[in-house]
Amino acid sequence: MTHSSEVRRAAFALLGGGCSARRVGTLLGVSRSQVSQWRLDAGGVIKTELRESPRYLSGADRYEIARLREHGLGVRAIGKRLDWAASTVSRELRRNDASRDGRRDRLVRGYQPELAHQLMLARRPRPKRSKLARCPALRVWVQGRLDEHDSPEQVAGRLRLEFGDDESMQISHETIYRAIYLRPRGELTRQLRAHLRTGRDQRRRRATRLSGGAIVDPVSIHERPEEIEGRLVPGHYEGDLMVGPAGTTAAIGTLVERTSGHLTVFHLPDNRGAEATVAALTATVRRPQWPVLSLTWDRGSEMARHRIFTNTTGVQVYFADPHAPWQRGSNENTVSLVVARLGWSGRLVPAA
Repeated sequence: MTHSSEVRRAAFALLGGGCSARRVGTLLGVSRSQVSQWRLDAGGVIKTELRESPRYLSGADRYEIARLREHGLGVRAIGKRLDWAASTVSRELRRNDASRDGRRDRLVRGYQPELAHQLMLARRPRPKRSKLARCPALRVWVQGRLDEHDSPEQVAGRLRLEFGDDESMQISHETIYRAIYLRPRGELTRQLRAHLRTGRDQRRRRATRLSGGAIVDPVSIHERPEEIEGRLVPGHYEGDLMVGPAGTTAAIGTLVERTSGHLTVFHLPDNRGAEATVAALTATVRRPQWPVLSLTWDRGSEMARHRIFTNTTGVQVYFADPHAPWQRGSNENTVSLVVARLGWSGRLVPAA
């Protein structure tokens, strides 16, 4: 069944407002699978209607120009009323007057605001090609770095370092993401998403809900001393637990030193509960290596016994805010890069 563009536009508006695919389908009389397919085609990027720029006359401005002109006001008076330069009003009337465009029909004469707006839209170059499409050298360079499993953020940062004076070789990480995920644009091959560390088919919305969690008396990450924040003193680690697919109980613990980026792993072969996690973590930090002075973790239930761990080892545990993985960026980036370099299947996922 073919659905009209109005139905699809309404579906994307509802998705952008936070409705689920099932809810959108119910409201519009469309199957949930069809709504999900539309969202997948867009790479999870919900496109919104193009905003009118304050630099240019809007449709409402054109209707007001027509109304004031009918009342006999000149271009200077109209410009003053609308807070536009008189030259802007004069140019608008000169460009979009229907009688000046070869139209001599008595029904379409003079300045027609709706027709003027359509004429303006027709003159705009659309669809606009993105920078990756316009610059082959930039596209090849970006695609080469993604082939090496660099993240879009790393690619954008490396461009600034290597081509700092060349504006044509600068691009934001958001533009790279959109070039990968959005099917209609496709400046980068769709297969490149396999090189993204997440391996996702579409973008996911960042969670904004807060969770009560199972952590009692956590010490917030915002209470960490300045020496930890500045990464000047070694011995401060970030940790996480990577679990297997549903139905399994095994897990791998990861510890990343914030100054050197050194990665340490420990295995939980049978149980990833709080007691087993604290026992394995305690044995790991007691190994002869860099001294472990502090540990930053997420608010997963596996660290519910953090007080026992701190009392036993003397290592203070700081907890990141709920749903804020960027606060443990060293661990997130290091682990994802190792997984990508090893060609891991991606079946291991963060525990929380």
